[in-house]
Amino acid sequence: MNDNRKTRTARRLAALLAAVSIAVAGQAGADAASTGREPLDGLWRADGYGTIFSIVQGRLTTFDTTSISCLPGLLSARRTAGTRGEASFAAQEGGRRIAVRTSGPGRARLRYLGSVGAVELRRLPALPAACATLTPGDPLKVFDVFWTTFAENYPFFALKGVDWRAVRDRHRSRIGPDTGEAELFGVLRDILKELGDAHTALLAGDRQFARPLRPGTRQLDGLPAFVAFDKRVREFVERTATRKPLRQWGQGVIGYADLPGGFGYLRLGAFDGYADGGFEANAAELDRALDEIFSESRTSGPGRLRGLILDVRVNLGGYDGLGLRLASRLTGRPYLAYVKQARNTPEEPPGFTRPQPVRVRPASGPVYTGPITMLTSSLTISAGETFTQAMIGRMPRPERIGESTQGAFSDFLWRKLPNGWSFALPNERFLTRDGVSFDATGIPPHLPVPGVLSDEELDGDRDAAFARALAFLASGR
Repeated sequence: MNDNRKTRTARRLAALLAAVSIAVAGQAGADAASTGREPLDGLWRADGYGTIFSIVQGRLTTFDTTSISCLPGLLSARRTAGTRGEASFAAQEGGRRIAVRTSGPGRARLRYLGSVGAVELRRLPALPAACATLTPGDPLKVFDVFWTTFAENYPFFALKGVDWRAVRDRHRSRIGPDTGEAELFGVLRDILKELGDAHTALLAGDRQFARPLRPGTRQLDGLPAFVAFDKRVREFVERTATRKPLRQWGQGVIGYADLPGGFGYLRLGAFDGYADGGFEANAAELDRALDEIFSESRTSGPGRLRGLILDVRVNLGGYDGLGLRLASRLTGRPYLAYVKQARNTPEEPPGFTRPQPVRVRPASGPVYTGPITMLTSSLTISAGETFTQAMIGRMPRPERIGESTQGAFSDFLWRKLPNGWSFALPNERFLTRDGVSFDATGIPPHLPVPGVLSDEELDGDRDAAFARALAFLASGR
């Protein structure tokens, strides 16, 4: 880190600490003088996530903590509405919405709009001592903060058969005090490649490494590659399966076609990207599409659908809340979607936060309750997978056809490094009613179809998984 960057970082840290100290002192006086519901201003430590949230004068910021470090985090949000014990915030970058409300003496809950579950918070009287000092940005310290953050938050070393201490011993020896940025980036990138976890990323200025997919699955390098492959698959479906163009919504991410015999085909390339403006705008566009797709003529009466093919074989993810929104249009009764937890101990095997059950509830609008087949592949990722998992408890049971999903369910936990770089990792798991996690392995199909969306299939004239799905529905099983 050069001297100018050190000076700027030190000044920012000093200003942030001064503001937090004033807020904490003011909060202590307010708590002593008031017997009413406690306000939100002050410091809050998350259960899990390794994060301290600071709410000061209408602004929410974070500190990223490990056993060896405390750094100002990436999140900065301004208050947009609320009362003394409840407030909404909008992130300055990306406009993500956050809601915080008190839930008892010294307790609060934080929710990210569009995510599922909540982050449990406990009031913190003061920042840890490590937060008051500038963490060195030398290569070894950067490596140690990176490694320790994974050691204390990543839940899946055992599932992946990774000895994390051996990873440290093997790669730390490649770093010295004179290691350059390119070399350091290469070391951290190589570690992420070993994990093969689609919910990891490393951002270092012009150098970026994001979303390495599970070994043995199709590798797509970056968002443009995903977009191009998605377009190729859509054209393949229209040529070989539906044999006509899909009706599209959400900037082409949502597509639907009626099929001969009273069946329907619904394709979702993601649970995001439907509209500009964050979760609310995306939800409104999804609702508009589903209102038209699940019209009264398709959900009741003599012309109603006999069966529906749901295609999430190429689904990059997005908002878990949108997956639940779709699931709510596909059931006439409430049921458990999954249980969500975050890792909250540094030990191995790890401990987890209190289980938070997430339920699917029937929508107030038109719903489809008939037979469903679901097409999945290793490119069913993130919110595409939480949606697939949310459909497991649906009755009648959707028949999954194709390949196992990618095995990356958690939200991204974004963290800062001492040299200004940022990185992401998963720290949550999603469990079935029976306590099963599909992380690392993905959700398996009921009916496997080899070579789903392989280059050989895409260059041919038959969509084998689609044909299997349609035949299953036509059989009436």
